[in-house]
Amino acid sequence: MNYRREEDAALEVVDEIRRLGRRAHAYQASVDNPDEDAEMIARIEAELGPVGILINNAGIASRGKAVIDTDPVELLRLVGTHALGPHYLSRLVLPGMRKLGRGDIIMISSAATRSLGAFGAPYNMGKTAMEALAFTLAKEERPYGIRVNVVAPGLVETEMGRRLMKATAGVQDLRALDAAMPFGRVCQPDDVANVVRFLVSDQNSYLTGERLYCDGGGQSVSAHTRGP
Repeated sequence: MNYRREEDAALEVVDEIRRLGRRAHAYQASVDNPDEDAEMIARIEAELGPVGILINNAGIASRGKAVIDTDPVELLRLVGTHALGPHYLSRLVLPGMRKLGRGDIIMISSAATRSLGAFGAPYNMGKTAMEALAFTLAKEERPYGIRVNVVAPGLVETEMGRRLMKATAGVQDLRALDAAMPFGRVCQPDDVANVVRFLVSDQNSYLTGERLYCDGGGQSVSAHTRGP
């Protein structure tokens, strides 16, 4: 498990995984830094062996500004996190993954790529570039038994989702949005995890280069944009 700054939170998840009887470790690296990525993957492979499943899940939100008002630093940071980081990591794990006979790379994108709404260009660009990487990789790595797929959620009840809705819509409790969401509730992390679990399991032997939206068929609440 990779983390950038919140070591305590990462270690809590590691402990949860270990209580399930599985091995788990936390590794610090900022995914948009190729040197830190290289060091992290080298440590992982030394301690755990080749990476068989890579979930590119790092994400940050746009500040909700129009293109004309967007700071170039924000653009570089978001594209670096959402697209360049997955490129660096995929490149690093592929040599070992190719030797395993089966490998999976999952890109956690966003339902924002369905509409590419206003006031979110850095986020839209980062996630769209991530998906382009996935579709390219799927073609390149299929001969090696590696499947590459995209999972694209809408608003999910995570720390990022809660902070985002508080900042952009003044929503203090996501339960206030349940009635407006598909199936009467905000998407939960397990909803997304279950899609990923299927894609990397033996039940998926024939899906690659696919994008699966996990947003209840379309959400009426935008999770990534705001107006002026």
